[in-house]
Amino acid sequence: MQLAHIAIDRLNISAVNMRHAKRAPDVSDILPSVRARGVLVPLLVRPNGEPETFENDAGRRRYFAAKVIADERGEAEPLPCAIMEEGDDADALEASLIENIAPLDEVAQWETFSRLIRQGRTVPDIAATFGITELLVKRILALGDFLPKIREAYRREEIDAETARYLTMASKAQQKDWLALFTDPEQYAPRGYQLKQWLFGGQTISTKVALFAVEEYPGLIVSDLFGEDSYFADADLIWEKQNEAIAAKRNAYLEAGWPEVIVLEPGQLFHSWDHEKTPKKKGGKVFITVSHRGEVEFHEGWMSRKEARRARAKDEGGEQAETPAKFSRPEVTGPMQNYVDLHRHAAARAAMLDHPGVALRLMVAHAITGSGLWQVRPEPQRAANETVAASIAGCKAQIPFDAKRRGVLALFSAGRGRNRRRRQWRRLCHGAHLRQLAGAVRR
Repeated sequence: MQLAHIAIDRLNISAVNMRHAKRAPDVSDILPSVRARGVLVPLLVRPNGEPETFENDAGRRRYFAAKVIADERGEAEPLPCAIMEEGDDADALEASLIENIAPLDEVAQWETFSRLIRQGRTVPDIAATFGITELLVKRILALGDFLPKIREAYRREEIDAETARYLTMASKAQQKDWLALFTDPEQYAPRGYQLKQWLFGGQTISTKVALFAVEEYPGLIVSDLFGEDSYFADADLIWEKQNEAIAAKRNAYLEAGWPEVIVLEPGQLFHSWDHEKTPKKKGGKVFITVSHRGEVEFHEGWMSRKEARRARAKDEGGEQAETPAKFSRPEVTGPMQNYVDLHRHAAARAAMLDHPGVALRLMVAHAITGSGLWQVRPEPQRAANETVAASIAGCKAQIPFDAKRRGVLALFSAGRGRNRRRRQWRRLCHGAHLRQLAGAVRR
């Protein structure tokens, strides 16, 4: 049997898994534990016949719990797996039945592993004996770096896995200071990433980003046994060494014939959309970006778009290609345009007073075309239920209104005579002013 950490996208559920079903299982009971501490017991898997892919014979619920957490965090950690030799389904089913045992307490595992280490056993020996990966053995042994009270708090799940991970990098003095904050109800103890910032004075730089040989670093390096990572303890010293390596790299580029090497300010990004890819022989430059976490990237053969346009114009022999278009001014200013609009509106409105027929036609045209200057919103008249609707439909006030409405609609129906429509229109216009407007429409 081979032990390994396998990416979750390379696993699928086997049909012989004792928990196999079409629907995803309910993992609410184990989700908090997996979210806090990860998957502890390896999944039993077999090669499924395709390269680098496996089927899960045992550990279906842990598999789905890990997928839920991966969706929450946007990234998935590889799962510990025990890879069985290819065999028949009976062996796989038996392994699935045997494997379904509750995970052991990590602190209890640490106590057992520590005794074995004192007796001379190695990490590979322990991993082979208990059927887990060496990485898991190292993570469990890392609990020995905790103060006893911190270890017990972790056993009671008062400390989450991320906080415990960063506490493995803390010195005994730092653990004592953190424990004092943790046990004081009036104080706040930093957790998770805030704890990482607290331990390193606000800045953490991984050894993975160093441009120089880590063996040459004279300061202290602390290791994170939970994640197999290490960090520089002295931020000022690492930046001194990193800047020296960046300067050496810059000089190497210049000696290689690059016309210019630009080192951007820490944290400043290089925007490729504002630059054009340009070879060295045509004036391409090298841009070096440095993040606040110490990561250094080299962008070779780029030129700003403005410089690239100038270079092309120079090659074509005409600087006028770079001459920007002349800015065209508007014929009138904004206040002047407002002055003209208001006076024009006032003149048109005054003229309409002497031509009511035109005013009426204009009003009707706006109403028919749905102009933004004419808005009509009918009252919805919505009944709460059928009983109310039937009551309002037969009431004394509604019946004559419906009759009048049908009369108005008849004015626009086809086949009606012109004179008849005019007479009906006059009857509807009871007010003197409306009768005047109706006469204007007739003329």
